[in-house]
Amino acid sequence: MSSKKIHMTDNAPAPVGPYSQAVEVAGFVYCSGQIPLDAKTGDIFTGDIKEQTQKAMENVKAVLLSADLNFDDVVKTTIFLTDMNDFSQVNEVYATYFGEHPPARSCVAVAALPKGVNVEVEVLAKRH
Repeated sequence: MSSKKIHMTDNAPAPVGPYSQAVEVAGFVYCSGQIPLDAKTGDIFTGDIKEQTQKAMENVKAVLLSADLNFDDVVKTTIFLTDMNDFSQVNEVYATYFGEHPPARSCVAVAALPKGVNVEVEVLAKRH
């Protein structure tokens, strides 16, 4: 059994609960969901859904970089939305982070997200 390695960075928001930003096991890096929080201040990033999505994706990027990975290494994502009417706008922003072969993905509507934000993105990456 492989031991787990914890990945943390000050360039993404500190966890808002008892969890790690990312955990690596056997070459897979499981990244906790990222919401639109400012990494330096911890303030909620309030903007329209596109701006919130971009901030969440930038936080995901920072966590991936802390593990020496990038969006090309992502094999699965999950997006949580408080309003499925935001789906197309979130897709517009999300698509800019992935190339011609995006990862598998799920997108689900939820009643609420931490800190009252409207979007959360989690990813699973595989080290090559």
